[in-house]
Amino acid sequence: MAALISPDPVSTDPVSADPVMPESGAVEIRALAPADAAVWRDLYRAYAAFYAVPMTDDILGRTWGWLHDTAHPLSGLVAVSGGRVVGFAHYWPQPRPLLGRDAGFLDDLFVDPSVRGQGVGRRLIAALADIGRAQGWPLLSWVTAQDNATARRLYDDVAQAARWVTYEKPL
Repeated sequence: MAALISPDPVSTDPVSADPVMPESGAVEIRALAPADAAVWRDLYRAYAAFYAVPMTDDILGRTWGWLHDTAHPLSGLVAVSGGRVVGFAHYWPQPRPLLGRDAGFLDDLFVDPSVRGQGVGRRLIAALADIGRAQGWPLLSWVTAQDNATARRLYDDVAQAARWVTYEKPL
């Protein structure tokens, strides 16, 4: 895990000013911690199921290991409300050769369905934008499924759709 994340709630970006969670009144965004393992696994399984991607214990273990390996570029944030982890974001610095520098790439973003629409995803993106600014990234990019209308409403509100089309070639 990169040491660039404060354990305190992070967000000065104006996109984080949306509705707060009920009851606790606050959402804390912090670095993923070893104590989050069980709930992270449950959320990551739900994320994979949402996209109909098979999930195994091997994949879970490898991804969790990457998130805690300081030599690996993947890092993670979690959203906590009422003492409960309710969402996560995985990100990494992505080399951008045409810019001659790294930019940020948000690889996975997932919010527990029971708290969607309450600003959690927005806060995760805002916290990641703060991290990116601190790292000197010129931009943060991500992809989502074309039919993920719920996520796209948020993304259209906090960013611009890129003009690029994504392709994949199975190997």
